[in-house]
Amino acid sequence: MSGAPSRLRNVLGHLLPIARAAEPPHHLHGLTPTFFLERAAAIEPNAEAVYHVTANNKVLRRSYMELADRARGLGYYLRKKGYKRVGLLAPNTPAFLESIYGIAAAGAVIVPVNIRLKPEDISYIFAFSKVDSIIIDAEYVNLIDAFRKEHPAIPVIVDLDTDATEGELCGPFDEAVLEGLNHDRSTGGKGWADLQSQSVANEDDMIAIPFTSGTTSRPKGVVYTHRGVYLATLANLVESGLNPPTGRAKYLWTLPMFHAMGWMFPWAVCAARGTHVCLRKIDYPLIWRLLKEEGITHFNAAPTVNTLLCSAKEAERLPQAVRVTVAASPPTAHLFEQMTDLNLHPVHVYGLTETYGPITRGYVLPEWDDLPAHEKYAKMARQGHGFLTSLPVRIVKPDQPEDVLIDVEKNGKEIGEIVFFGNICAKAYYNDPGATRKLFAGGGLHSGDLAVWHPDGSIQIQDRAKDIIISGGENISSVALESMLVEHPDVLEAGVVAVPDSHWGERPKAYLTVKEGKHDLRPQDVIDWAKHQSSISKFMVPREVEIVRELPKTSTGKIKKTVLREWAKNGVVHEEQ
Repeated sequence: MSGAPSRLRNVLGHLLPIARAAEPPHHLHGLTPTFFLERAAAIEPNAEAVYHVTANNKVLRRSYMELADRARGLGYYLRKKGYKRVGLLAPNTPAFLESIYGIAAAGAVIVPVNIRLKPEDISYIFAFSKVDSIIIDAEYVNLIDAFRKEHPAIPVIVDLDTDATEGELCGPFDEAVLEGLNHDRSTGGKGWADLQSQSVANEDDMIAIPFTSGTTSRPKGVVYTHRGVYLATLANLVESGLNPPTGRAKYLWTLPMFHAMGWMFPWAVCAARGTHVCLRKIDYPLIWRLLKEEGITHFNAAPTVNTLLCSAKEAERLPQAVRVTVAASPPTAHLFEQMTDLNLHPVHVYGLTETYGPITRGYVLPEWDDLPAHEKYAKMARQGHGFLTSLPVRIVKPDQPEDVLIDVEKNGKEIGEIVFFGNICAKAYYNDPGATRKLFAGGGLHSGDLAVWHPDGSIQIQDRAKDIIISGGENISSVALESMLVEHPDVLEAGVVAVPDSHWGERPKAYLTVKEGKHDLRPQDVIDWAKHQSSISKFMVPREVEIVRELPKTSTGKIKKTVLREWAKNGVVHEEQ
């Protein structure tokens, strides 16, 4: 039973006027990254914002004023229709970029989906996240056939990705943009001022729900906030050097925009007033042409993409330096040396979808210039230190109660789990309190990645917890073994998994691809090299090596270890072709 003071407060609450919400302090505004586009267009309206080869094979160039107008038009259209949660299924096109800004400006939530997922996974994501509309590229409309049958009332806005903005070729997306612009004009022409661009009432509100890959279970939706995206954007702007000392950044979209919201680069490039060079798909000859002819200054890519780029027949040292943000899986020192020789300078970062993409960086120190090349590049391949807008990363002992975090020794030897803290940790898993509690057990965001902590404070991944191979009591890092195997002069890529062993419990098996013109390489050649010429410890040398045409990969270039385990389990032989 409530006491007399409590009852009196309740009575007074009915009698007194309703208190108005406190005005926000004059020195604060609710952070939102949508402002970066409005700001860029106000400062340099004629600067080139977009370069793109469209689906109808036309070169499309748009200024910041044009990009901003189109995003603003989409924002008004979505707000007019009352859409609050918008699915987005497209490759790296101008429409995807415009949608990111338009959806948020309308006060709605972005739900980006991987175009490489199976239709049933796409349907699950759209249904689970409760989208009330979908923007989709024409090439991928068939992927939502089943979803449309189950949800016929949800409108679908199709982008044709052509150079036309009016008339027969423009399509529903462009028509929506024009309808939104006309709506703004007919209601007073307030422009950005009547959209959610410069500030938001609550910067902790959700701006996007990107989903994890779901390789071993259903994809999980990760809650991104306006504040988190804003701060992660600023960190990437600095850490990737998007403000070159002269000229402007020309950023090539090799990384999918749908993956962790493109690591915040849709916002970061606009914040730097750089050019978005959009790319519908990975095409290595085209990438090299753009690098050479369009003056690309930056791109982001997984180690696998960079490996194949370096081995392409079009590869040659570029006249201009290109900064390449490398993430998605641990790179090798050998790859970094190859890239640098081509004037592709790696900026190594590490993170998760749950950390807005990158959250640590391997900082290159001047004193490393005096080290032997291999040792220098090995240090560069570490995952490094926490980002500018994050807190320091920690490595904690794995065999502790769920809510206990005890740091490992900073000796470069003791292995523990990487745990993150600070502003650019995601808010939660969408509609999954159990998984959220487990993710943040003990107050830190658990990565599931195992690493060592070096005396200088930098971290270095050893493996995913499930990928460590325990052979005869020895821990074998599949990442470390892969890094060593690709040092063989004929090996292009390596993927290593555990297979059962009657004596040692388990042992490593390696799947390899070879460089062009090296198809006569035999598995035994690699095993003999590993035993007698490499730096691989004897207990790590794989007894089985299989040479394959290609390794199975995710949309971001990570090797699918689950598929390799299935190959090994089923005894399937994948002949190299």
